[in-house]
Amino acid sequence: MAGSGLPLPSLGRVKLSDLIPPEGLPCDSYKLSVSTLSQSIAQYSAAIIQFSAIDGALLRSGLDSARLYFRKKSSYPSADMIHTNDSRKWCKTSGYYADPQLWQETYDYRPGLTPTDPNGAMEFPPGGLPDIFSLLGRAARDILDAISFYLNLRSSPFTEILDNVPLRSQETSSSVLSVCCYARPSFQGSQQHNLTAQEDGRMVMYPDHEHQVDKSLISLVKSDKAGLHVRDFHGRWVLVDGELGPQEVIVYPGLALYQATAGYINPALYRTEINNLQGNMYGRCSLAFKLMPKSMTSLSCSEMRAAGHGVEAQFQVPVPVDDFMQRPHPTDQLLNRHTIQSFNFSTSLDGSMKAMMRRKNSSHCKPLPPSKRLRLEAQRVLKEKVQEIADRKGIKLRFCNLKECENHIHALDSPCANIRMEIGWPPGVPFVHPHDLPNKAKIGFLEAYESGWTPTHVMELSLTKPGQGSQHSDNCS
Repeated sequence: MAGSGLPLPSLGRVKLSDLIPPEGLPCDSYKLSVSTLSQSIAQYSAAIIQFSAIDGALLRSGLDSARLYFRKKSSYPSADMIHTNDSRKWCKTSGYYADPQLWQETYDYRPGLTPTDPNGAMEFPPGGLPDIFSLLGRAARDILDAISFYLNLRSSPFTEILDNVPLRSQETSSSVLSVCCYARPSFQGSQQHNLTAQEDGRMVMYPDHEHQVDKSLISLVKSDKAGLHVRDFHGRWVLVDGELGPQEVIVYPGLALYQATAGYINPALYRTEINNLQGNMYGRCSLAFKLMPKSMTSLSCSEMRAAGHGVEAQFQVPVPVDDFMQRPHPTDQLLNRHTIQSFNFSTSLDGSMKAMMRRKNSSHCKPLPPSKRLRLEAQRVLKEKVQEIADRKGIKLRFCNLKECENHIHALDSPCANIRMEIGWPPGVPFVHPHDLPNKAKIGFLEAYESGWTPTHVMELSLTKPGQGSQHSDNCS
């Protein structure tokens, strides 16, 4: 199963320095970076953020400290250290805890909350956590502002639901920096773990780690070894940290942002792989920062409505954050969420073929040429698929003129840019009615909207014998 994770060289890479919002008009580098980030999140549910060399050194030293910290821990945690996964304590976790069933150990750093050792012993946490928390916290807020800019929201629209910067007296951070260690060989949970499969004695994947989703607004993850798989727009599991540089971090959205943006930003579904850890004395360590909303606030879509976005009924009523965090969110609903690529070509084609078979057969009918078959299929897809997506998201379709849109597809802020992104229009294809598309673009259109479709379908359908149902009566001579 681990082998199903695909490398993704097209994952968007953005410098953090280019995402810092400028005063006045946005510069081209900012608009390009925002577009790259948002398109990557829309397609792959993740992106790569590049930090400066100094910040990269801080992250690497944090991982080094984490490895030493967990190596010094006992082989098996006491009962007080066993993680119970109590959702009521979502904003109160701090210090060390472990989950032997998942073969995972975690140290949560949460400013304003001092961890206590049940045995009264002195606890020495991994080094550099306050600096790393500050670094990743600023980055997460800049990324959130960039997404807001892309959605055409006002600046800093989520300030009211975020922690104060800096925290005020007696305040505790809702956001958290989790230092994690998977599969430490000396951890006795290794004798109780239950992996999904083994290939040639090689550990593959945790079953309980499949289909995980964070309840954060934004999550940033830096690991010392590859193994983070995220489910992309096409439903494929993709290894997103396989080729990370020393200064690069993975970013992905969570459920809170999905709720606050009325479903426009899908949360990332992820799982963790522990391949090739035999003989490794440290296991797999990672730093994971989660930007969380404050517990006493509510997730509302008022900003989305103010920006002119359509808001579905399920997002109309504000949801208290504390209730949202304690409420279960079944991942199977997210796995089966309605996306463009979920449409099945063969099923819809069978339906259209049956309808055609009911038409009057004629021995004088000529088969449709491939170009016309493409046009008819593209028009059908637009009517049945694209319009359905637009209605569901509250988007009013306004197609462009073919000549004008050839310039739009290369512009950063063209009139149709948001519509093309939100409905998943094929990249590089002018946003015009499929009737006006050239044949090559029609093929790209169908390949994007009809899973499993290839140009051979058209040839097979157009070369059927006269009198069969794939022929139109208006083509009879």
